[in-house]
Amino acid sequence: MLRIDFPIATTRLTLRPFRPEDAEDVGDYQGRPDVARFMRWEPRGAEDVRVAVEQMTRETGLVSDGDCLSLAVVEPGTGTVVGQVELVLLSAEHRQGELGYVFHPAHQGKGFATEAASAVLRLGFEELGLHRVIGRCHADNTASAGLLERLGMRREARLIGTEFFKGAWRDDLVYAMLQREWQAPAARRDTAHAPEAGTGARA
Repeated sequence: MLRIDFPIATTRLTLRPFRPEDAEDVGDYQGRPDVARFMRWEPRGAEDVRVAVEQMTRETGLVSDGDCLSLAVVEPGTGTVVGQVELVLLSAEHRQGELGYVFHPAHQGKGFATEAASAVLRLGFEELGLHRVIGRCHADNTASAGLLERLGMRREARLIGTEFFKGAWRDDLVYAMLQREWQAPAARRDTAHAPEAGTGARA
């Protein structure tokens, strides 16, 4: 099991487990059509957000295959939850994980998603000892694909017609990084202030 000392501090952000009182901030972005566009859920109302946050409050460790670690991304100066990041344990035996994230569009362009996602990759490779981490996104979600590329992940595939998604067949992009690639000097560049657009992955 991965045991973590919370909170995790990055250059400008705090990553911590979700709390029930985060529902208002989470609803501010999960309820938006532009955020839900590439997600498998529709814009969420207050009750659906409450249920989602309650679920995320229990996602605090990685024990078995399929477990998800969900973290609130908090701007310390305001205490606002600006987004969420997650790491899913796909296979303990083969040391495989998956990165996911969703951020509020009002906090785009500041490098927050890059900074928080980089911290999750560091957690996966350096603390959990994962061999490989993937990231997946809707093929039309250019902002999400751009984030995965800024993190240094390689595009490995475009999967065609993976499912009938919101009235049309969906294509997915698959990115990946190996532990040795993370450890390479180029992967350790400072991404704290890299510009970015809004993102969402593992939808």
